Amino acid sequence: MSFVLGTTLLAVVTALACALPGTFVVLRKNSMLVDAISHAVLPGIVVGYFFTHNLDSPLLIIGAALAGLVVVLGSEWLTRTGLLTGDAPQGLIFPALFSAGVILVTLNFANVHLDTHAVLVGGLNLAAWDQLVIGGTSWGPSYLYVMLAVLALNVVFLGLFYSKLKVTTFDAQFATSLGIRTGLVNTAFMFLVSVTVTAAFNAAGAILVIALMIVPPATAYLLSRSLPVMIALTAIIAVAGALAGFWIAYVLNAATSAGMAVFYGLVFVTVLAATRLTQRARQREKRRTPAVAPA
Repeated sequence: MSFVLGTTLLAVVTALACALPGTFVVLRKNSMLVDAISHAVLPGIVVGYFFTHNLDSPLLIIGAALAGLVVVLGSEWLTRTGLLTGDAPQGLIFPALFSAGVILVTLNFANVHLDTHAVLVGGLNLAAWDQLVIGGTSWGPSYLYVMLAVLALNVVFLGLFYSKLKVTTFDAQFATSLGIRTGLVNTAFMFLVSVTVTAAFNAAGAILVIALMIVPPATAYLLSRSLPVMIALTAIIAVAGALAGFWIAYVLNAATSAGMAVFYGLVFVTVLAATRLTQRARQREKRRTPAVAPA
């Protein structure tokens, strides 16, 4: 497998793995919580590497994801105290964790070779550099198969818990009345999001991963009126944006993950503008249509 093809596949798989759970994140209005998780996993990655000595280790991904889950559970606990409201709990927890992670990286803690620039914006091309070679044949980037496993996990989880996720997303009180343990479902889902964010860290970094997870479903939300359609459009936009962003970055010799994020942003702005123009056209048409008096 050529390096270009392998990197392209890694971009597509990473985009899909992030965007699919992002659908429910957008509907739950937890988009900024993804940003908090992406920053909080950094110290978990550094400390996890101390024990595994492998940045691609599944154990490191799980350990770092647990660090991201600290933000979720900590924010919920602070909110339940009633002393803080809104996103203030997130603003207290994740900056402290991310700052600790940056300090560990810059001090080269335990010989963890992480560049702070790569930590922030990622390096998809660098993640694709390590090739899986079997019998003298290259099967593409080793990290591609890590992201394929994460994608498969997301698809299986969303498939098995689709109905529970749907009802807890749209009406949590009704879900509780049905006997669904909403707290457990939410924690399991956010742990899945944390695992996905951690796995995508090498490719997208702490900042751009939120674009991969939020922008495609947010764009699909503007174009759909049902959840199945939104999920399908999210997948299409994620794949198209990954391909277009990769090749734009390839031609311009720019960062691939940044190219994908920029392309997603342009698509969202275009769809938003078209949606607004359509709404205004309909409103003008309604004003022009005379009301019919009852007989």
